[in-house]
Amino acid sequence: MPDMTFLLVAGIAVMLGAVVQSSVGLGLGLVAAPVVSFLDPTLMPGAMLIATAVLPVLTLATEWRHIDWRGLGWAVPGRVPGAILGVWVVSTLDPTMMRVAVGSMVLVAVVLSIRSVRVRVTPSSLFCAGALSGLTGTATSIGGPPMALLYQHEEAAKVRGTLAGFFLIGVVISLTLLAAGGQLDAHEIRGGAALIPFLGAGFLAGRPLRRVVDAGLMRAALLVVVTASGLTLIGTSLLS
Repeated sequence: MPDMTFLLVAGIAVMLGAVVQSSVGLGLGLVAAPVVSFLDPTLMPGAMLIATAVLPVLTLATEWRHIDWRGLGWAVPGRVPGAILGVWVVSTLDPTMMRVAVGSMVLVAVVLSIRSVRVRVTPSSLFCAGALSGLTGTATSIGGPPMALLYQHEEAAKVRGTLAGFFLIGVVISLTLLAAGGQLDAHEIRGGAALIPFLGAGFLAGRPLRRVVDAGLMRAALLVVVTASGLTLIGTSLLS
């Protein structure tokens, strides 16, 4: 069992991340992963993946009727080659430059979105967004922005439900591969399990915020979180 200092600090970060993700559809990894990694790098990535798997389940319990199943059918297959490419990128390219490149691309995509450059949700764009999410998620631990940007013009419940389904399937794949490769140990499992109560608290605390977002602020909230993702990737690279 992690010590109380870890539980207090990491738990608060996880709870805040869960508040953001339960209302917008992404944000848990953005807020919590850097804190958990700083406090105990040996818990990464298993503990955060376990936590990341639990939150979409809670979201799907309330948003499953709004899932874009057709969209998932095209995006999930794209995640597989993207993840494979991400493994190659991690093994061959400098991780600092990779984070800067991904963060810069995210910020450029946000600027283009603000300037009314809109990408239609089509089978090809879904597959590409899924592949980019697999690539960036594997290489940088932040894989939500490509899918979030693609769905930014959809209604809030549809965004949350679809992203939750996409994240859950992706995390299950990642955990399965880690376990099969012997890279998911008991220490990570205990750490992830200890964070679950904080996830539940954050999910409940995010309910009032969901009502605010649903009142027409979903796109703005998504763009803020995605922009923060890009800035975080660039900032952590420059400080490392």
